[in-house]
Amino acid sequence: MSSREQIIQIIDSMPEYKIDGLLGFLRLFVADAEDIPNAVTIAALKEGDEMLRAGTGQHFQGSAAEFFAALDAEDGGDA
Repeated sequence: MSSREQIIQIIDSMPEYKIDGLLGFLRLFVADAEDIPNAVTIAALKEGDEMLRAGTGQHFQGSAAEFFAALDAEDGGDA
C-alpha cells in the first residue's frame, strides 16, 4: 500500500471533528514559496535557538517602541 493510500485510509477512519484540525495542519505543507523561510532567516532562527539553549545573548524588558529606540541609538540615530 502506498503512503498516499495509507493516509487516505487513516483519514477515512477519523471522526469529522479531527479532520478539521488535520486540514489546517496539511495546508502548512502546500504554503506558497514566500512563506518558506530563506537561508538567512533559518540561520537567524538557529542562532536564536542556540542562544536560548546556552543562556547567552541579551534580554530586553520594555515596550517595542523602547526596543526600537534602543536599536536606533546603537546605530547612531535615525535610519
